Amino acid sequence: MEITYNCLIDSFINDQVGIADHFLSDKLAAALKQNLLSLLLQKQLFSAGTGNGNAAVNNQLVRGDSIYWLDREHGTPCENDFFDLMDGFVSYLNKTCYTGITGYEFHYTLYEKGTFYKKHLDQFQNNDSRKYSMIMYLNADWEAADGGELRIHHVNHQQNINPENGRAVFFKSNELVHEVLCTQKQRMSITGWLKVN
Repeated sequence: MEITYNCLIDSFINDQVGIADHFLSDKLAAALKQNLLSLLLQKQLFSAGTGNGNAAVNNQLVRGDSIYWLDREHGTPCENDFFDLMDGFVSYLNKTCYTGITGYEFHYTLYEKGTFYKKHLDQFQNNDSRKYSMIMYLNADWEAADGGELRIHHVNHQQNINPENGRAVFFKSNELVHEVLCTQKQRMSITGWLKVN
């Protein structure tokens, strides 16, 4: 995995946005997608909001996705395999880049057709523990016409990233404004943050 980790880190250093294809193996991505769809059938996902605590707001005109938090305590094999992968990446990141990451949090993210997430930063105004954002996609056979790109707003240009299966995206949570463009079909990912105490 070190080659994949380095791909993600090197592209982040070069362009503020790390991208690594096949960060999730096809087998793991398929298992996570199946688990997400099972949770959807069980009505376990809930509408995502913006802000935290008492400041949290649900507004479908700003953010239209549904989420479900991952947790080792669920005892779900594919979730635990995912956490093992993240433990390896965080350890490597701390060892090679001295980032001091002490924890993380991740949730499944589901956008239904016609939904989006307008421009935002990934850091709360009252809590700066989120240092790096990570998104890993669970969309097999994604095509350009399907929309749903992650759009990163750099100072002098915009960068669109297709949500292709197994791809990981990595960037500083407090630096890059980004959005999810309107998707033309169901769009799935795992989204989360590497954090410090």
